[in-house]
Amino acid sequence: QEQLVESGGGLVQPGGSLSLSCTASKTIFRIIAMGWYRQPPGKERELVASITYGGSAKYADSVKDRFTISRIHANNTVYLEMNNLKPEDTDVYYCHSQGLLREYWGQGTQVTVSS
Repeated sequence: QEQLVESGGGLVQPGGSLSLSCTASKTIFRIIAMGWYRQPPGKERELVASITYGGSAKYADSVKDRFTISRIHANNTVYLEMNNLKPEDTDVYYCHSQGLLREYWGQGTQVTVSS
């Protein structure tokens, strides 16, 4: 079964850190890139960070210098390290995988930044 399994997230105080991970099943054909998106209330889903198979990373301006995305090819897993978290980072974070034939989405994991 082709799927993405997410873990991590939770509640953290402003200035704190959290890590997210997402593992793509081996049945997903030729993964080109993986990444994380979020959907602020009333807005469209937006890219947080992505990384290509070759290791090229892209970040939203709002998370640059605070978030780091990395990937382990051997187990099809992508990690998102989030530092200096702000209340505006509160959202559901969705893992995304772009395969050669189609794209895939995870079920989402909640990140809440609050004191």
